[in-house]
Amino acid sequence: MSLTLDSSLDDALGEATAKTLDRAFKMRTVGDLLAHYPRRYADPGELTPIRDLPLGETVTIVAEVLSSSFRRMRNRPGAMVDVVIGDGIGRMSLTFFAKSIGHAEWRAKELAVGRRGVFSGKVGEFNGVTQFAHPEYELFDDEDAARRRADARAAVPIPIYPATSTLQTWQIARLVGRVLDAVSGIPDPLPDEVRVREELLTARDAIERIHRPRHRNDIDPAVRTLRMHEALTLQTALLQQRDAVRALSATPRPASAGGLLERFDAALPYALTADQESVGRQVAEDLVGAWPMNRLVQGEVGSGKTLVALRAMLQVAESGGQAALIAPTEVLAAQHLRSISKMLGRDLAPLVMPTLLTGQMPAAERRKAALRVASGQALIVVGTHALLGDKTTFADLGLVVVDEQHRFGVEQREALRAKGSSPHALVLTATPIPRTVAMTVFGDLDTSVIRTMPAGRAGIESFVAPLAEHPGWFNRVWERAAEEIDQGRQVFAVCAAIDTTKKTAEPGEQPLVPEGAAGPRWGVVQLDEALATHPTLGGLRRAVLHGKMPSDEKDAVMQAFARGDIDLLIATTVIEVGVDVPNASTMIVLDADRFGVSQLHQLRGRVGRGGVPGLCLLVTEAEAGSVARERVDAVAATLDGFALAEVDLELRGEGDVLGAAQAGVRSSLKLLRVVKDAGLIVRARELGEEILGSDPDLRDHPGLRDAIARRVTDEDRAALAKN
Repeated sequence: MSLTLDSSLDDALGEATAKTLDRAFKMRTVGDLLAHYPRRYADPGELTPIRDLPLGETVTIVAEVLSSSFRRMRNRPGAMVDVVIGDGIGRMSLTFFAKSIGHAEWRAKELAVGRRGVFSGKVGEFNGVTQFAHPEYELFDDEDAARRRADARAAVPIPIYPATSTLQTWQIARLVGRVLDAVSGIPDPLPDEVRVREELLTARDAIERIHRPRHRNDIDPAVRTLRMHEALTLQTALLQQRDAVRALSATPRPASAGGLLERFDAALPYALTADQESVGRQVAEDLVGAWPMNRLVQGEVGSGKTLVALRAMLQVAESGGQAALIAPTEVLAAQHLRSISKMLGRDLAPLVMPTLLTGQMPAAERRKAALRVASGQALIVVGTHALLGDKTTFADLGLVVVDEQHRFGVEQREALRAKGSSPHALVLTATPIPRTVAMTVFGDLDTSVIRTMPAGRAGIESFVAPLAEHPGWFNRVWERAAEEIDQGRQVFAVCAAIDTTKKTAEPGEQPLVPEGAAGPRWGVVQLDEALATHPTLGGLRRAVLHGKMPSDEKDAVMQAFARGDIDLLIATTVIEVGVDVPNASTMIVLDADRFGVSQLHQLRGRVGRGGVPGLCLLVTEAEAGSVARERVDAVAATLDGFALAEVDLELRGEGDVLGAAQAGVRSSLKLLRVVKDAGLIVRARELGEEILGSDPDLRDHPGLRDAIARRVTDEDRAALAKN
């Protein structure tokens, strides 16, 4: 039977095997199986004496059968064949499971006493005896010919696949071999002239070499070719998505002389930074363009992204259009509303009526807010997931602003955009994104960067308190906090858990540690209890804040802290983004090794926001030299978020970064590495633009069109569309 990449595994391998592959790896087609690449390759190695065999490694030996027998299984059908072999110096056992007595009898007869051969397998041990379970073997008839075949086989790398308890790597290798022998016509995503120019293999040759390399030199060219295929299909899909948005028509939202935007700018008590001005110009031009704006604005913590977004909202409001800002938490949404209202001032706020809409508002208050939004009276709407509900409608939604976009699923973002007619979209992130990640995850968005910081910031100093080496520094951390409070300043203390006795994390957060590993030492509850008895801090004004508190309670605590009514706020990462308290001078992060690089950078950005110098103390028990400690040390070493983003990628790997950002993209990346393959990604982008420039529908590039349809599924494409 001839197979294609789109053939079902039912047809290719049978229903039972197909179900096993689907359960284990979500594979359904031949293409899915062939895209399950080996994770590494083992060398069969030289012929090794039995007494020197290393446990756990795949080896090849020459030996003679010393005994051979079989026995019926007691508790299940079938039989076990037990064979002992020796090489004159040592001996070991071979074990085979046979489905029937007849098959066991045949195996025992074939492996008769005195037969010699080559045996290959993974070295194990049972009851103190070295063992091969189900080894490959070749018995000698013509000993010289058999040895030559064994020598040739010793040069062939053995692919080791990602496996499960139900599917071993050698079983996967056999299944891959079966479909490779039957598959025909693997289409090439690259035109022949481009493939030759880029010095790449054909798709068929690359697939063959990555799964069945004849020698080590086959592997690298195959991997490079298949990485280019991944990069090209993904970049072309992103470019198609960008072009699809540009094919939509948008309502122009121009600013007018003497309008809201001009009045706002005239009343600003400070000058915009150079980056705020340049990014503001890009956004203003997008809002009067022929197609909807689709822009990502990256900016350091405190660089003034909210101001850029507010100016865009006012430009849209001038034509009666509404702007919706969606934030990831109730605390942040309320903070945004307060800061926007404050920036607008008494003259402009009544004209645009900034309105908060969240899920935990009292029912009567929420109904009033929803009515203002539906009638168009509220031209600026700030909220959480409540904005996505079916009951929330807009009169004329012209702009969607998504804050901290990595906190939202793509479906949620699309639900908000669907409430308008091709509204403009502005995505804000304070998590600096390396260029290749931005190209890979947000390649359909235009990107702007705000690097310069507003004048008047006092700066932040960061220090690691390494308790593994200096346990006494823990007390010094709290003495330092007391000194800051004594000067009239305020302090944040952040924990990785709410309550360590209950292993509670913030709602919606990933597990803090792998299952079975030790959890963080400090939770909000435990730290509050400990500090209650502290000789200095115990008598000061303390409060706790975490995501499981009622919304009004969280907001009341945050407002009290902002007013200066609280000296020390003990919180989880609920205060990570957007919280602006200029008098807060100190950020203490406990169990700092439990946080990611970007999270630590975000937390640090909560202090040093006014004229008060910032201090960040990263408390950790991680050992020097560990990856966890490297993360903490890296954050203390620099304030440059873009440099930290590169460090983050190197320490964590792309899978985590892309997985957090874009589920649709992650499923498409098998071999591509966004740091190591930066040049290849850039080249793929250029090739995609070149191809789409002359063939936007890919009619003349059926291989690339099919690869996109296969790799970037409808679900993935929907995910890309919803950015």
